[in-house]
Amino acid sequence: MKAVLFTKTLRYLTNPGLVPSKFLLLFLESGISHIIPDKLFLALKFRVLMKKKLNLKDPQTYNEKLQWLKLYDRRPVYTVMSDKYEVRKYIAQSIGEKYLIPLLGVWDNVDEIDFDTLPEQFVLKCTHDSGSIVICHDKMSFDIHKTKTMLKKRLRRNYYYHGREWCYKNITPRIIAEKYMADESKTYLKDYKIFCFGGQPNLIEVDIDRFACHKRNFYSPGWEYQPLENDCPTDPCIVLNKPIKLELMLSLSKYLSSGFPQLRIDWYSIDDAIYFGEFTLYDGNGFNSYKPLEWDMKLGGMVYLPPCTRLA
Repeated sequence: MKAVLFTKTLRYLTNPGLVPSKFLLLFLESGISHIIPDKLFLALKFRVLMKKKLNLKDPQTYNEKLQWLKLYDRRPVYTVMSDKYEVRKYIAQSIGEKYLIPLLGVWDNVDEIDFDTLPEQFVLKCTHDSGSIVICHDKMSFDIHKTKTMLKKRLRRNYYYHGREWCYKNITPRIIAEKYMADESKTYLKDYKIFCFGGQPNLIEVDIDRFACHKRNFYSPGWEYQPLENDCPTDPCIVLNKPIKLELMLSLSKYLSSGFPQLRIDWYSIDDAIYFGEFTLYDGNGFNSYKPLEWDMKLGGMVYLPPCTRLA
């Protein structure tokens, strides 16, 4: 009787025709949703966020293909590439340590961090998720208690359940500290995110002032502005000079993305040097809102799906 009741309740909660979208989304973001298989979870979340049915049998758009890749392309190396500590070894072995931002420390839990030994400026990151970053601009005004509370909460979270990005599921939660870096703005770093398809760089996203007045412009590999907006305002009036080492960024991105159907590789440009930021396997979790909409299909057409490495 309990099993039957449970099945009926789950069927009701996951039926987008019966449950309003906002309640279904709340359910999908709750811990209860962990029991839902990946394929069903992604189909439901796609329907809620993208307002259409997820096509996994013959995916065409970039968002659809990213969902397909979450389910059917699960190489063990993806876990290493997504771990913000382990990926440093991967990069050092692949292209060299000189492309890594200097590491100040790594800890298994927040209480191990000795803030007194850290410099006046530094950056803290969780290794097992996306977005858990704390920037210390001035240690005198830095709120250690607030930072520790936030990091403890994030360390308890398995980011995999947020959007079923399989690569995060088995990462050991840790905290790293990296050297604080700034570019010519002296206050922040521009992110240069290079989208590679089949080992070829095809699109460059530049994120500006992410933690204040966030703007996001897109460029071709030849540094021509692209009329594309993706979940963040674009501004063609912002004049961004081509990075000094853009060709090196593109060359290294081509090398690092070789053998993968698609991959986003992030870089920072400081003076005449470049530094690796991170790999992103599923841009925007595969729920991006493109303007104009045809970019979703255009980017999807650049992704050639590999044979399944597992069946979901």
